[in-house]
Amino acid sequence: MEKEVFVVWEDRYSVGIPSIDAQHKELLVLTNKLYDACRNSEEKAREYFKEVIRSAVEYVQFHFTSEERIMERINFPELGPHKVQHTSFVKQVLEEVQNFEGGKSFVPNTFVRFLRDWILTHIAMSDIKYAEYIQVLKKQGTLQALIK
Repeated sequence: MEKEVFVVWEDRYSVGIPSIDAQHKELLVLTNKLYDACRNSEEKAREYFKEVIRSAVEYVQFHFTSEERIMERINFPELGPHKVQHTSFVKQVLEEVQNFEGGKSFVPNTFVRFLRDWILTHIAMSDIKYAEYIQVLKKQGTLQALIK
């Protein structure tokens, strides 16, 4: 089966923080792996999906912690609402994983599309806010090379 790329990183999603951009790219790699899993035979797909979904959940939690630390360090005024978005997303993903592992109604293709859409929308609408805030702090001279 020819490998199809489900979601592609575009520079317009860059927040200008190399470590966070790299993490966002990795989230898209994991989303593509989950998509690939959906395209296999059902038994093979379920096994591969189970393996990748666990990695994805761990990576999402690592990434959100990284972002939240940066927002804390710069005293980002919208940290609270941003954390709520992260918590809500993790809760929803964990519920879906439980459904999948418990044999409940679960459509992997639908789940992968949800992941893609949530990640890209979150980057473009929420993460860009702290990136813009960082740029303002840099222009004001109140932020030195705090974030690498």
